[in-house]
Amino acid sequence: MSLPFQGRVAIVTGATRGIGRATALQLASLGASITLVFYSRSVEAERLAAEINSSSSASIPRAITIRADVSDPIAVRSVFDLTEKTFKSPPHIVVHSAAIFDRKYQSMSSIPQAIFDSIMSVNAQGAFHVFQEAANRVVPGGGGRIIALSYLPRHGVYACSKAVVEAMVESLANVLKIKRITINCVAAGPAATDMFFAGKTEEDAKVAAENNPMERLGVLEDIASFIYFLCSDAGEMVSGRVIRANGGMI
Repeated sequence: MSLPFQGRVAIVTGATRGIGRATALQLASLGASITLVFYSRSVEAERLAAEINSSSSASIPRAITIRADVSDPIAVRSVFDLTEKTFKSPPHIVVHSAAIFDRKYQSMSSIPQAIFDSIMSVNAQGAFHVFQEAANRVVPGGGGRIIALSYLPRHGVYACSKAVVEAMVESLANVLKIKRITINCVAAGPAATDMFFAGKTEEDAKVAAENNPMERLGVLEDIASFIYFLCSDAGEMVSGRVIRANGGMI
């Protein structure tokens, strides 16, 4: 079996569930060494690392876990430091999936200031810290990839935070072209993830599926496979794009 990411190092934030977890598993299955970044799900992180490492007999682990608050630039820097120390290489791929969403406050007209600040701190400032560190430390010269995650449809302050992420991706692409590092954002539509199902009824999920032109919810493999393409050598000519992987929703 061909392993296109053999010898490459990846950092995946928000790696313990949903799209982040699916992406980490796919990159690892294709040969990448992975740093799994989590904040509050240590058991899930260790279980995922064990699953990836069980397929390798090498003395250096294929996957490590790091707890980090992405809104803290020192913590983000430490993720890159430990990754490089463990795998003896700076990262080739950074997939930033970590984000928070408070379903209780979907309207901008009612959200408390503290909740607004919290979401913007993790989703917007956190992306800034990850992107800034990645821009300076991802391996240059070709093969360097930075991927962000966004989401459609839009909900309140979460939408504001992801609009910032999308704008940063478009801006950074022009800077990173000198290093031949690509940066893109994948905006997923309604997909069968924990975040999507939280607070929804079975009927809510059914309506969401029916409203999609593909007449179904997205699945994790839909998004992870798309991220794989952008991370691969075949994705080199795509940069600075916000790509709607949502089944044709407008």
